[in-house]
Amino acid sequence: MAKVTKNIVDKDLRETVFNDLFNQVELPSPDYKKINDRQYGIILTDLNGVKRYCRIGVIVAEERDDMTAEELMQSEIDAYNAKQEVKAEKAKKKEEKIANDKARREKEKEAKENVQ
Repeated sequence: MAKVTKNIVDKDLRETVFNDLFNQVELPSPDYKKINDRQYGIILTDLNGVKRYCRIGVIVAEERDDMTAEELMQSEIDAYNAKQEVKAEKAKKKEEKIANDKARREKEKEAKENVQ
């Protein structure tokens, strides 16, 4: 069996836990254990068949004088979405560059073959 990459494995584990917590897609045996006052943990098997320890933590944001809790939450959502857009744009440019480079190499190869 081919080994699944770390990014895909981690994303799948996060989605599994979040679906269990928020979307009522229950795990076969949800066995969350209290780790400390801020975290709970669970052992899950990843896509490679390896047991993994997943932690769920609660971070309480500090009170702020310059914005409400709702504004702070929205600012963090907006910052995340902006970073994702930048990431997507970079990926798109990279794909275009790869395609352009490939086309250029093929043209150069054809030109060399036509000269001979």
